[in-house]
Amino acid sequence: MPPLSFSSSLLLLLAILLSSSSRATAAAAESDGAASRMPSFREAPQFYNAPSCPPPLPAGPGAACSPNALVHVAMTLDVAYLRGSMAAVLSVLQHTGCPQSVFFHFVASSAADYLRATVAGSFPSLAFQIYPFADEPRVAGLISTSIRAALDRPLNYARSYLARVLPGCARRVVYLDSDLVLVDDVASLASIPLPDGVALAAPEYCNANFTSYFTATFWANPALSVVFEGRQACYFNTGVMVMELGRWRDGGYTEQIEEWMELQKRMRIYELGSLPPFLLVFAGRIAAVEHRWNQHGLGGDNYRGLCRDLHLGPVSLLHWSGKGKPWARLDAGRPCPLDALWAPYDLLLRAPFAIDDS
Repeated sequence: MPPLSFSSSLLLLLAILLSSSSRATAAAAESDGAASRMPSFREAPQFYNAPSCPPPLPAGPGAACSPNALVHVAMTLDVAYLRGSMAAVLSVLQHTGCPQSVFFHFVASSAADYLRATVAGSFPSLAFQIYPFADEPRVAGLISTSIRAALDRPLNYARSYLARVLPGCARRVVYLDSDLVLVDDVASLASIPLPDGVALAAPEYCNANFTSYFTATFWANPALSVVFEGRQACYFNTGVMVMELGRWRDGGYTEQIEEWMELQKRMRIYELGSLPPFLLVFAGRIAAVEHRWNQHGLGGDNYRGLCRDLHLGPVSLLHWSGKGKPWARLDAGRPCPLDALWAPYDLLLRAPFAIDDS
């Protein structure tokens, strides 16, 4: 093959440069397009400490171990449920007497930079830190399919790993799901007394059919069902919990939950995601909290997401557990009556995509 002339070489070089430029432009456009599809949120109002509160915590992650952090709140954070998480944070700040003394611990599995920028953009003065969910690959291998695909996301199991993820100085935390809002002071929930040796507090529902959370295989096996012997085991919802992480570590509770998940992989003993392992370890061994701190089930059941009413009694926290989420029903123009109570906390500027919560 004859050598290329100078002019031919120049044309070839220009073609290569143009091709590279086109690919870079296309990649940048794809990146910009992906960014534009991410939800955007407006800035929330600023809430200030009452005179009786300690000095405000500095914004960002620097105050996680500050003695002025009166309440530690732990939540998971991901793009799919970010709209609910932002509303939950706003509700906590709006209804507490010392909003600048609450530290937020967020556990995330991806998009940490976007999530950090989004939270800081809507809450410029917020004291918070985002932690990677390092145990996600292990958890993914332990999960068994449940009755609803949304329950099988590894991040749903992050609450079982908070004692590993959060710093040791965060000894007592209030864990909150992303589909709830508070209408009362989170400090009152955080200060609930836990007896010596008890690692967990949550509202109990002893009138619920506890046996329905486990399969016939479980109840027919005396070596398994004996786990509840001597315990007044009652259902509790894991979306709202006060957790003593030092006691959790001492009790090895993450390892106990994992053991039940490993058994579930070998023989089907439950159907409902991350809840049954918690019940197996903790039911009948928690400190009871008033029901007003978890008016749960507002998302309906796990199949159809039907509208539900509030339980009888006072309300401090509204929880849209179940299939139906208030933001999805509002966007679809088919809200349940109680979804109107969530709407004032919605910080979304635009809704670029629908969430498949099947």
